[in-house]
Amino acid sequence: MSLTDHVFLYCERGTNELLLAEPVNAASNAGFLLAALIGLMLVLRRPREQRSSDHFLLIALVLLIGLGSLAFHLLASRATELADVVPIGVFMLVYLGFALNRFLRVPPGWTVLIVIGFAAIASIILQLKCWDGVVGVPGAEVADAKECVNGSVGYLPALVALIVVGRLLRERGHRAAPYILWAAAIFAVSVTFRSLDLSLCDHVIYDGRKIGTHFVWHLLNALTLFLLLRASLEAGGDGEGKALLRLPKARAPKEEGLPEEQASEPEEEAPKPEEAASKPEEPDLEPGDAPKPEEQASKPEESQRPEEPKATFPS
Repeated sequence: MSLTDHVFLYCERGTNELLLAEPVNAASNAGFLLAALIGLMLVLRRPREQRSSDHFLLIALVLLIGLGSLAFHLLASRATELADVVPIGVFMLVYLGFALNRFLRVPPGWTVLIVIGFAAIASIILQLKCWDGVVGVPGAEVADAKECVNGSVGYLPALVALIVVGRLLRERGHRAAPYILWAAAIFAVSVTFRSLDLSLCDHVIYDGRKIGTHFVWHLLNALTLFLLLRASLEAGGDGEGKALLRLPKARAPKEEGLPEEQASEPEEEAPKPEEAASKPEEPDLEPGDAPKPEEQASKPEESQRPEEPKATFPS
């Protein structure tokens, strides 16, 4: 099997090998390019400290998804089929790692292990085929095995991951949760239209041409990816979700020369001099008693020029 061999997978192409055999499917890839462009504009509008290389990587992958899909629906070869599916697979793995680490605060080591496990499960599911009402991995003796639901079964792990991550984020009150859950709902509808492309081929006709429903998969998938790009902008900052695995918090440094307990207690505010001087204590004097010198000194000055003390004599 050569990489230049033609592939006939979708309704609109049929068995036509011409470059423009799928005009509707090819044109609908503009949705991916538009999603990448708007996502880039949103990132560039953010302050520099709120951007990261992750955002630009995700945008670049969405752009590659659109270009790869466009190439496949124009040339329909084994090589362009790889250009179509590989960026999608890479995006799924990268975004899962991003969501685990940046949204759910899973440590990097656990994030890598989970992503590897997800890739292993997805690889096993991709091997499933359908024949004679059986779903499984066919042996050499099975000659009529075909892709289940037009090859859409390979996207089920991604759908499950979106639902699980979205629900976890909603429980933690994360601002990205609505975007993830809406992306999951739209992606479920998108996969359905992809699966029904060949089944509805004879019923979806435009200008005398059978076009199927694959173009709807493109448009809804572009919207799904845009929502995921928008959700990525909510990573970090205030309103961040609770960590799945908490790390010990760093203790505040102690002040030099103070014990730990004393350094951690807030200092009480000293009374202001003017407040303390505003209410002087009046000594209790008996008639004819002269005030003591220290009591006189504690009284506030009534004027800038002090008065001379008056002598009193006992009667």
